[in-house]
Amino acid sequence: MFWFLLIALVVVVAAVTLAVVGGGAEAVLPDAEPDRVADALPESRPVVRADIDALRLPVAPRGYRMAEVDDVLDRLGAELAERDARIAELTAARAQAPAAPAAPADRVDLHKDER
Repeated sequence: MFWFLLIALVVVVAAVTLAVVGGGAEAVLPDAEPDRVADALPESRPVVRADIDALRLPVAPRGYRMAEVDDVLDRLGAELAERDARIAELTAARAQAPAAPAAPADRVDLHKDER
């Protein structure tokens, strides 16, 4: 039994040594190309909810906590949708409001002498 363990230990040490030294000047595994975001956010216009919904972030070997990132993206998308709805509401209200009456040109300033 002792000889079996000794031989197994020698084989493991030899295999590790060959793996480390056998690679030579180049690495054992080539460097992986980093993933890029396929659907980047637009730079030519404001970001809208649909942009956030379509955004997919790449997962790297070290990765990220997908649930947390998804929660942040959901919150960001909801806030953008709320902002866009508010802007549309204010724009519609401004378009429907009557124009403010112009101040009459012959208005007399009663407090002019008090200054």
